[in-house]
Amino acid sequence: MSTFNLASLIIMALFYIFAGVSHFSKPNFFMSITPKWVPFPKSLNLIIGSIEIILGLLLLFSKTQSFAAWSIIILLIVVFPANVYHFQKALFKKKNVIVSFIRLPLQFVLIYWAYSFS
Repeated sequence: MSTFNLASLIIMALFYIFAGVSHFSKPNFFMSITPKWVPFPKSLNLIIGSIEIILGLLLLFSKTQSFAAWSIIILLIVVFPANVYHFQKALFKKKNVIVSFIRLPLQFVLIYWAYSFS
């Protein structure tokens, strides 16, 4: 693996570990972007945070890297409705519209990034 790829992998792993920890340290943010139709939102927030931490760690091992990358792709697809909901909410409130809009296409970048390590 090239130095660039290794650095990219480590950054991605840290990104998901940090995101996962954020589910525990800033649960109110994640609860605010969780669609109302999601069952057990508090528990689901903690489960997704745990999954992100685990997948971030699994990215760092060659034997589990592909599994982690594919799992991240699935996770990004599963949480995409929350990002759409966040954007719709931002439009309604006229706050953070640009940031929440940028998150939508960013999901595809993150999917491609994970795919590059699958």
